[in-house]
Amino acid sequence: MTQPVRAGIVVGSESDLATMRACCDVLDEHGIGWEIGVMSAHRASDVVRAYGLAARGRGLRVLIAAAGAAAHLPGVLASLTTLPVIGVPLAATPLAGFDSLLSIVQMPPGVPVATVAVGEMGARNAGHLAAEIIGLDDVKVAEAILRTRARMRESVQLPEGFAAGAGADSGTN
Repeated sequence: MTQPVRAGIVVGSESDLATMRACCDVLDEHGIGWEIGVMSAHRASDVVRAYGLAARGRGLRVLIAAAGAAAHLPGVLASLTTLPVIGVPLAATPLAGFDSLLSIVQMPPGVPVATVAVGEMGARNAGHLAAEIIGLDDVKVAEAILRTRARMRESVQLPEGFAAGAGADSGTN
C-alpha cells in the first residue's frame, strides 16, 4: 500500500540526491510517504516559490531542504510556508559544509529552519525529526519511532556483569 506523501524533500542540485537517500530511507522505515525534487533557490526561484506556496494544500506536513554553499533553499521555503522546514547543510564547497551550516542555522526571528548536521548524518536526522513532527498526530508513525528507538537501545551492549542503574555512581552519595 502506498503511503500518502507527507514529507517534501527538495535539493538544489541532482548531485545532492545521493546524500538525501539516507533521509528517504528513514522516512521509509517509519512508513512516511515522501517526494523529492530538484529546485534551486537561485536558478529557478519561481519553481521554489510555487512549491512552497502549494505544499500545505497538497497535504505535506513537513519540508526538508538540503543545500550547499550559499544554502538559501531552506530559508526561502520557510519564508513561503508555515510548515516546519528542516535544513540539511551539504559539504559542497572547500569549507566542508560549515558555510552551509551557518547559512541555514542563522535565520531571522519568525522564520525558523530546524537545522541538522552536515551531510549524510544530518540527512538521517532530518528524516527522524520529520517523523517526530508527523508522529505528533499519527499514532502509527509514533509507534514506528518507538520501535526504532527500542532497536537502537537493544543495539547497545552493556559490559558483562554491569546492570543499568546499579553501581557506585547510581545517584546516591
